[in-house]
Amino acid sequence: MMLKIRKVVGYDEKVLIEGGKAAPTPLHLFGAAAVIANPWAGRGFVDDLKPEIMAIAPELGALLTDEILRRVGSGDAVEGYGKAALCGTSGEIEHASALIHTLHFGNHFRRAVGAKTYLAFTNVRGGPGCSIMIPLMDKQDEGRRSHYLTVHFAISDAPAPDELVIALGASIGGRPHHRIGDRYKDLETLKDLHG
Repeated sequence: MMLKIRKVVGYDEKVLIEGGKAAPTPLHLFGAAAVIANPWAGRGFVDDLKPEIMAIAPELGALLTDEILRRVGSGDAVEGYGKAALCGTSGEIEHASALIHTLHFGNHFRRAVGAKTYLAFTNVRGGPGCSIMIPLMDKQDEGRRSHYLTVHFAISDAPAPDELVIALGASIGGRPHHRIGDRYKDLETLKDLHG
């Protein structure tokens, strides 16, 4: 089956004030999503998802990477990144997972932004207007909590029951007034406590 895209949607948000205080550097969040036909819809339980994964995931990964980089400006500018899949009500969560949990999809984005960490993700089922939440993490350092962010938007007419929404998210910057410390400080404290 070939990739059938109904539409591509972009999201762009700039946070200038957080907690009533001006951001020293604005946080910029981006999303790019493709609304596609679910290749397994109407076929009953399909044992082997690999043929459709191999036919669709690489093309979809390249397309969405190009879309998000066009919005951000360059791969070097990306600091936080993530992915998400939303399955319509006639599909399985496995269908949403299948197209994003393969290196044939995610490596396009990883290479384009020079990332070392894994892509944070969500995969859920829902109807039209269901929230798309793309968790982000720093592309170089999974313990950098300032970049634990979420790109959050919805598409009013998607997904239809037999569709999938596949999305990538990115940030320039982290939370404006980050003050909870990084994961490494917790690990040091735990080590000291439990020696």
